Amino acid sequence: MADQNVHRLRRLDCCAVSDALDKLKKTGVVSGLPQRAGAGRVAGRVITVKLGTGEAPPGPPVHLGCTAIEQADGDNVIVVEQRSGVEAGCWGGLLSLAAKMRGVAGVVADGPVRDIDEAIAYELPVFSRSTTARTARGRVVEKGTNVPVEIGDVTVQAGDYMVADNSAVIFIGASDIEVVLEAAEMIVAKEAAMAKAIQSGTPVGKVMGGNYEHMLK
Repeated sequence: MADQNVHRLRRLDCCAVSDALDKLKKTGVVSGLPQRAGAGRVAGRVITVKLGTGEAPPGPPVHLGCTAIEQADGDNVIVVEQRSGVEAGCWGGLLSLAAKMRGVAGVVADGPVRDIDEAIAYELPVFSRSTTARTARGRVVEKGTNVPVEIGDVTVQAGDYMVADNSAVIFIGASDIEVVLEAAEMIVAKEAAMAKAIQSGTPVGKVMGGNYEHMLK
């Protein structure tokens, strides 16, 4: 069954969700992860991937990202931490193809991604800190899937919610999603009424002078 919270989140832009977090005195906004591929807003539940240097965990070799893709569906966004300081791709073309085939909603990477032209061709939404041509092979390894990751200054847990557009990437804890959605939907409704007033000829200063300034209190 589709996650109705994901459906609601997809209808909200990041600025409205950020305002809701401010109203509720919560954090979760990450800037500086522009959209490199795909188009439009992305929202879903998080599957995390943590990468780093050194030895991989014990067990059969696992190529980074594969476990996450195999667990994902259309309600999921794969979120990758690659903050090792080593320039090495934390996502690539074959992973983008596999994610597209799986119906994954998108990818967010705090680190470099490679083969971005392939992600563009697949129309897979990808947000990342940077791009590179350098392979992960011999440079970084997967440390874990569905473990806590650091994205910007936000600690992200598997199962959290996220929304991303051209303004920001935002993470919302699973326990907070209902109250954040309600606050954001209220803000969107109020701003729609204000936009309608402006379109009807009400001076913008009159529209924004009181309601807008106090909307988050």
